[in-house]
Parts: sequence; C-alpha cells; structure tokens
Amino acid sequence: MNDQLTVLIAASLSFIGTHFALSHPLRKPLVARLGEGGFVGLYSAVALATFVWMIFAFRAVPAGDLPLWNGQQDLAWGIASAIMLAASVLLIGSFQGNPAMPGPRAAQLARQKPKGIYAVTRHPMMWSFALWSLAHVLVSPVPRVIVLSLAIGLLALLGALMQDNKKMRLVGESWAMWERRTPFIPRLAGLPAAGLIAWLGGTALWLGATWLHGWLIGIPAGLWRWL
Repeated sequence: MNDQLTVLIAASLSFIGTHFALSHPLRKPLVARLGEGGFVGLYSAVALATFVWMIFAFRAVPAGDLPLWNGQQDLAWGIASAIMLAASVLLIGSFQGNPAMPGPRAAQLARQKPKGIYAVTRHPMMWSFALWSLAHVLVSPVPRVIVLSLAIGLLALLGALMQDNKKMRLVGESWAMWERRTPFIPRLAGLPAAGLIAWLGGTALWLGATWLHGWLIGIPAGLWRWL
C-alpha cells in the first residue's frame, strides 16, 4: 500500500468517525457546553475539514492503478447511469415530508401512511448516497475510488441505522409504526410511483450533474456519454 492511499484511508476514517462521534455520544455534552448554535458550528467545521482532507487525499493518490474489472464498457456505464438516476430521484424526494429529518413534526409525519418515495425506503437520502457510491465503484474500480466510495456509502447506511435508533428514542411508538410500514432496503420496483416532484427534480438533477461531470472532471457521464 502506498503512502498516498494510506493517507486517504486515514482521512476517510476521520470523516466517518467524527460524524458518528459528534452525532451521537458527543452531541449531548457538547450542546450543553456550547449551545445548539455553537454545536452546529463545530459540527459543520469538523465535517467540512475532514471532507476537504479526504478530497485532497483522494486527488493525491495516483489514478493509474489497474482496475479490478473493466468498468469502461457501455454496459457498466449504462447500469451506473440508471443507478444515478434512481439516486437522484431518491435524493429530491427525501426533502418532502421526511420524518427522519430534524424538526418538530417528526412524530406527526411518522404516523402518516407512507406514500411516494417513502413506499420505496424510509431513508431515501441515505440510500441516494449509497447508490452514488455503488455507481462510481462500478465504472471505476480502482483503490482510491473504492476507498472514497466505501467511506461515503458506509457513513450513509450506518448513519441510517443510527438514525432509526435515535428516532425511536425521540419519537417512540410513532417511529416504530413508521418502521413497520416502510422498508429499510429500497424496494426499487416502487420507484416509478415516487411522485411527480421527485421524478422531475431528480431527472433535472441527474441531467445537470452528469453534464457537469464531463465539464469539470473530463469524463462524460449519463446520457452525455452517448450524445
């Protein structure tokens, strides 16, 4: 293992570890000492610092490693593009009536019948990040991409599990009812019924992000790869 990859692993572990530590065991004592606003400022600063470190460490790792498989075939890019579209729809849909988000209406929202994106999964935002990670490993299975993607995917899915535990403590039976009626693992067959806003917004995000991917990174993605 080269030194640059070791630094990337260290940065990724810091990114994950500080998120979990500040979100759970350290949150209560830090809020008591700093206040809610001070804690949010500290959390944001640490998250940004570790994320920037991870990105710089990623860029420092040579990109010439041999891939585990050939991810540059059209089939791999087609599957990855479809995964990214699903991730985009999940992400946009997650901003509508999400009881997992912080807010005073969590219990009220959790008592409602799941519909739209929440018939697919109760953690659409977290799964959008996990699917993003999967898509990138699929087309670029080299060590630096695997480490970065694994960090983001692991943070998302472990964070979703911890979010379930936290909401159970805060919301109680309303959240237990929500868990019984909504799946953790996405039922992607239900994605076509995610709702008009989720699909329009998700498609727009997907088209814009994949266009920027070619412009900023130099690698055409999504439909732009074939246009």
